[in-house]
Amino acid sequence: MVLADEKKVARREAGARRAAAHEVLKDVAGLALAGRGLPNGLEHRPGVVSGFIPYQSEITTMPLLNRLRRGGWTTALPVVIAQGQPLVFRAWLPGEPLVPGVWDIPIPPETAPEVLPDVLLVPMLAFDRGGFRLGYGGGFYDRTLARLRQVKPVVAIGVAYHGQMVEHVPAGEHDAALDYVMTEEETFKCG
Repeated sequence: MVLADEKKVARREAGARRAAAHEVLKDVAGLALAGRGLPNGLEHRPGVVSGFIPYQSEITTMPLLNRLRRGGWTTALPVVIAQGQPLVFRAWLPGEPLVPGVWDIPIPPETAPEVLPDVLLVPMLAFDRGGFRLGYGGGFYDRTLARLRQVKPVVAIGVAYHGQMVEHVPAGEHDAALDYVMTEEETFKCG
């Protein structure tokens, strides 16, 4: 099977698994992430962290972003500028007003300053222990991680429900690996 076809099938299956996990865990999973905090002592070196506003049945990062903000971190959200381009990140305080972005995903307004994150909390449909993730197919995070990693050290942490883990995510040469994955059950280093 061609990689694109393999990913298409995997996305359909992963979306159903995530929706099922979300139905059961949506009220507690984000709190579990916040209760644990960032892995490997990262939390004690405040910098810029990018989270995300949950889209469809994605796990929420809001409790974790609130914890990090209280700990001195600058919080930010990703913004889609154009198809085929890396994401940009705008500073945002949890609770500040947002405006509709691409696909009506809420984003900080254009007046918010752009920042370069040190840590990215990355949404996904599925993941494996090797650190590969299955996204929606636009390549936004893959391009973004490639660009950021040329500029500075950045830690990519996939954030998902534990039920989204699969044995193997189909991956190609342009698929960027995650450094860690956080779920409501565990946090682990990838690789």
